[in-house]
Amino acid sequence: MKGTTPPGARTEQEAAAFVRRMFAGVARRYDLLNHLLSFQTDRYWRWRTALEVEPFLRRPRARVLDLCCGTGDLTLALERRATPGALVLGGDFCRPMLEEARRKQLRRGAQIELLECDGLQLPFADGALDLVTIAFGFRNLANYRAALAELRRVIKPGGMLAILEFSTPPNPVLRALYRLYSGTLLPALGGWISGDRSAYAYLPDSVRKFPGAELLAAEMEAAGFTRVRFRRMTFGIVALHTGLSG
Repeated sequence: MKGTTPPGARTEQEAAAFVRRMFAGVARRYDLLNHLLSFQTDRYWRWRTALEVEPFLRRPRARVLDLCCGTGDLTLALERRATPGALVLGGDFCRPMLEEARRKQLRRGAQIELLECDGLQLPFADGALDLVTIAFGFRNLANYRAALAELRRVIKPGGMLAILEFSTPPNPVLRALYRLYSGTLLPALGGWISGDRSAYAYLPDSVRKFPGAELLAAEMEAAGFTRVRFRRMTFGIVALHTGLSG
């Protein structure tokens, strides 16, 4: 299990640079496309994730990081459920995406903090966080095992990691239909609206290459997380993995 492998990227640095440029190019229309291409189901996936991790948001003075936060949808959902006095952070290494999150934060008056950071080198002390969430961003990291090790480092013992990520439906008929949609209609529609077809060709390719839910769970356990489990949603199109830092 390595990391994302965009076309033409030969090193982890080149892979990260590709991902940063790609998201910078689609940042202004990212939310529109997320809701449209998922038929609004992405809202439910984030709501379900926030509900799953709520006990950690309710800890006194909880410190929470939504990594790869993008335009901040999950960050804001976490903030709404967090106990008063909690610190909810949204971190991403793509500045244009953070700028969109900032606009959203100001419109809603949300009490969150946003920071530009790299998921492989987080600016936190060991055991600093009660909870880290990642929604549809783990797949885009340049080194999955290094990322899991870094996440375990910054999550305090007994804290939680929650990864919401695209997966492959286990049913062969649904899997074929999903691949047909994601491989044809999604790149065409996403490219037309965003003006960047390559970004929405990367999406299904990255999902196809991403490890299955069982393998990701095994890698979390190998990194030192305990009580690892995953929940498939919407016929297995996405999976929510959770685990506790040992």
